[in-house]
Amino acid sequence: MSDGVTVLLIGCGKMGGAMLAGWRAWPGFSAAVVEPKAPVATDGAVRLYMDGSDLPADFQPDAVVVAVKPQEMDKVAPGYRRFVRPETVFLSIAAGKTIETFEGYWGKGAAVVRAMPNTPAAVSRGVTVLVANGQVSEQQRNLCQQLLEAVGSVEWVEDEGLLDAVTAVSGGGPAYVFLLMEALADAGVAAGLPRALSESIARQTVEGSGELSRLSSDKPETLRKNVMSPGGTTAEAVGVLDAPDAIRPLFERAIAAATKRSRELA
Repeated sequence: MSDGVTVLLIGCGKMGGAMLAGWRAWPGFSAAVVEPKAPVATDGAVRLYMDGSDLPADFQPDAVVVAVKPQEMDKVAPGYRRFVRPETVFLSIAAGKTIETFEGYWGKGAAVVRAMPNTPAAVSRGVTVLVANGQVSEQQRNLCQQLLEAVGSVEWVEDEGLLDAVTAVSGGGPAYVFLLMEALADAGVAAGLPRALSESIARQTVEGSGELSRLSSDKPETLRKNVMSPGGTTAEAVGVLDAPDAIRPLFERAIAAATKRSRELA
C-alpha cells in the first residue's frame, strides 16, 4: 500500500476487523473507524467514532470502506454522501447490494467498487472479486486491490452481473466444503469408524488436500487422478461420486439456485 493512505472504515465486525488488522502493518496508514458495538483497538493510526456524524468536518479519506451488514445499508450508507469527491473511492463488501444501489445513496459521480469476499478472509486466506463503476480511476482500483489483499487474493471482473455467480461459487463455497467435510465424516462413521476419529481424519484430509492444491501447479483433475489407481478403492468411490447423475449435475443445480437467489436479493 502507498504511504500515507487514509481510510474511513464503516463497520468493524469480523470482516472489517480482519481487514483493519492487515492494514495496520502498512507504513503511514491511518484510519477512522465508525463502530458503535464491536471493540476496536485504537492507537495513533486508528481512531474510533461511535457515529459518522462525529467525524471531523475536514476529514477527507482516500477510501471509504463500507463493511456493515446488507440489511443495515439503507440506514447507514446515505449518511456518508459528504465524502463524495474525485479523490475518494467507496468500497463495499456487502453482498447483494449493486453499484446502482450505491449510486442511489451517493450520486452517479461517486467512484464505487463493489466487492464479494468470502469467510476465509478471517484468516487471511479469502478470495475477493471486485467490480468498479466508470468513475473509478486506475489508482483507485490499485488501492482497493491492496486493501482487499490484506485478507487474501483478489480478482476483478468488468461485468457486474457475474457477481451473482461469484457469490454462488466463492461466497457460498466454504459452506459446500464444510458440508463435504461433514458428509465424509458421517460416511466414515457409517463404515464403522468411531465418530471422533472419522471427524478428525475427514477434517485433516480436506485441509491437506486444499494445501496440496495451493502448492501444486497441477489442475484439480490431475490431482484427483494422481490419487486413483486403476481398479483400486479410490477409483471405485469416484465412480459413484462422478456418475452422470451424481456430484457434477448436483453442483450445477446448487450453483444455479444460489445464483438465482443472489439476483433476486439484488
